[in-house]
Amino acid sequence: MPETGSLVDRHIGFVHALREAGLPVSIAEGLDAANALRVIDLADRESLREAYAATLVKRPVHRPGFDVLFDLWFPASTTGLRARRPGRERIDFATADVKELREHLADLLTGSTDQEMRAFAEAMVERFGRQEAAPGRQNWFSYSVLRALSPETLMAGILRAVLQGRERGGLAEKTVRQGVTANIRRFEEAVATDVRRRIAEDAGIERIARSAVRPPLDQIDFLRITRADLAQLRREVHPLARRLAARLAMRQRKGKRGRLDFRRTMRASLQSGGVPLTTHLRPPRPHKPELVVLCDTSDSVSSFAHFTLLLTYALREQFTKVRAFGFVDTVDEITRFFQPGSDVVEAMTRLANEADMVRFGRTNYGNALERFAERYGDALGPKTSLLILGDARSNYQPPALDVLRSLVSRCRHAYWLNPEPRQQWDTGDSVAGEYGTVVPMYECRNVAQLTAFIETLA
Repeated sequence: MPETGSLVDRHIGFVHALREAGLPVSIAEGLDAANALRVIDLADRESLREAYAATLVKRPVHRPGFDVLFDLWFPASTTGLRARRPGRERIDFATADVKELREHLADLLTGSTDQEMRAFAEAMVERFGRQEAAPGRQNWFSYSVLRALSPETLMAGILRAVLQGRERGGLAEKTVRQGVTANIRRFEEAVATDVRRRIAEDAGIERIARSAVRPPLDQIDFLRITRADLAQLRREVHPLARRLAARLAMRQRKGKRGRLDFRRTMRASLQSGGVPLTTHLRPPRPHKPELVVLCDTSDSVSSFAHFTLLLTYALREQFTKVRAFGFVDTVDEITRFFQPGSDVVEAMTRLANEADMVRFGRTNYGNALERFAERYGDALGPKTSLLILGDARSNYQPPALDVLRSLVSRCRHAYWLNPEPRQQWDTGDSVAGEYGTVVPMYECRNVAQLTAFIETLA
């Protein structure tokens, strides 16, 4: 904990670090947090953490990054702590052999306070986590601590000790496994937290803060996203699909004027001697918009393609008619893989194995557009919104701009979402600028930018 005299500096630095990490913290919220500190016990670190979280964290996805930065700016003090519960043997962490330390860790994994776990993790980082880098310099690592103690290998011994001959495989074993697994994660996080604290002491908090926190899920680039991230993004897709459908339907209502109502116009003209000064239109017929999605599924944008296919799957529930097409150097309709009620993971597995999207394996937008116009041109009509998803990199092949113009002319609206940073457009084999003259092209590198694009459709 910082001393009272440095609390203002710590507060300012902490709030700035949260913003640097991508958490949306306004000036007013920073002031709210400062006011909250006036009504809590500053010596109670967990009260301090929750006061900051209550005023600065808006979404659950932002909490992990917040906790990492809080531990850096307001580190726990465990120096000299050797707390033990009755019956728990006291050992000297600095001199005990590895067998004794593993036995002590196994004891902690069956049940321990946060203070006990934190104290043991700090001692283990001190003993196993240090590596000399150069004279006067040292590095700290989590993996060397975990390699020395191998907490995952303690499960079998803990189960034998706790179950004591009871039948294996039942509810009791499952409960013990879940508890021990959760405590292993606690120990690993305690080790990682202490390593970050020590690095921050050596290199400065600001420097380690910039690399210690992953961006929030909605700001992770689609092209760098992991499988675990994609699993979490499935929960984000359906609300986005509903908003996109609502925005496109709104544009349909705003943009479409009804046909001329000849009778009402002529009747009104009688008041002006038969001159139709005012025209009357029939109200447009309400309908849900139709959507055609054309998605680049090549390896260079595989993570983005995976996300856009998730989005396509969700959009099928929001539109009257959705047709989806995937391409690499030729194109195939993939709507059949996303039937209502189908499992999205199974659908994508079938799509990869069965869809005919590849001839020679090198992305060719021009050929894909030509084949699409030949085979599926009737998919586009005056009620259709066309959504193209891809990086516009065509391996120096002709872009078929005339074909794209023809396709766009048949649609009510057309949009292109590009997962590459705008500064990389028109570099190398990118023809984003040329395609952008035909279809409005938007940078869409993450969920936050996709949300911003949807908002522009108002």
